[in-house]
Amino acid sequence: MERKNCSMANLLLIGVVIAILCSEIKCSFEDNFSKSDCPDSHFKTSEDGQIWYLSLDNKAGCGFMTRQRYRFGWFSMKLKLVGGDSAGVVTAYYMCTEDGAGPTRDELDFEFLGNRTGEPYLIQTNVYKNGTGGREMRHVLWFDPTQDFHTYSILWNSHQIVFFVDKVPIRVYRNANYTNNFFPNEKPMYLFSSIWNADDWATRGGLEKTDWKNAPFVSTYMDFNVDACQWEDPFPSCVSTTTQNWWDQYNSWHLSSDQKLDYAWVQRNLVTYDYCQDIERYKVKPEECWLSPWD
Repeated sequence: MERKNCSMANLLLIGVVIAILCSEIKCSFEDNFSKSDCPDSHFKTSEDGQIWYLSLDNKAGCGFMTRQRYRFGWFSMKLKLVGGDSAGVVTAYYMCTEDGAGPTRDELDFEFLGNRTGEPYLIQTNVYKNGTGGREMRHVLWFDPTQDFHTYSILWNSHQIVFFVDKVPIRVYRNANYTNNFFPNEKPMYLFSSIWNADDWATRGGLEKTDWKNAPFVSTYMDFNVDACQWEDPFPSCVSTTTQNWWDQYNSWHLSSDQKLDYAWVQRNLVTYDYCQDIERYKVKPEECWLSPWD
């Protein structure tokens, strides 16, 4: 039997080829992800493998994670959220340094907080550095996220983290550029998503409980897109579908003029909670709150 050896260089080359191909054609779930804590009955795909369904009932939820870790880049997915009475149900779409809520993790979160029928979803974002979070913002959306797919994206580079909804920046988190500030930029992260029961806090602070008569609750996914720096220990190999990593060039270090207009509209109309304005919680405003998103 022929013995086949695969060097680190060959593995990285394979990763480059897969990343480029997956940016040009529709790749299946298995090309990018593996299931995590997910019974087979709670995960389904369309016949062509392009649409993925995660379900939650009173026995179990479901989740998945990328096979690859990344450090900096553009990460995007289309989601259609649980319809009807979804109080207590959270669909999470996030990046994290490890599989599990470890005490030193870095994390970038989208969390979609379900609600009673007819009430709007809340979208919560958060940032963790070395296991510490407490950087929550909440927004209402300008559309019903249960009726169709919408695109949720994260731009992460050494200068800023921007959370986008349908290409509209809803949150800008800047790097203060000094040692040990609260900006996650040193550890590679996986991308995860999951659906789970959080009726102890998610809807009206836990007052609204999950109505299991409406189960299973299903969140739906399609069109994962990543253009990022892949990480292979002991060093990263930057894999981009362009000749330059556009997500870490000067134009991606700041919002564009059009993005600033959209961002200003979001701040005026959609923000329901901002930790930077919570003077009861933070007697001293966290240092990153003084950084301007407009620079």
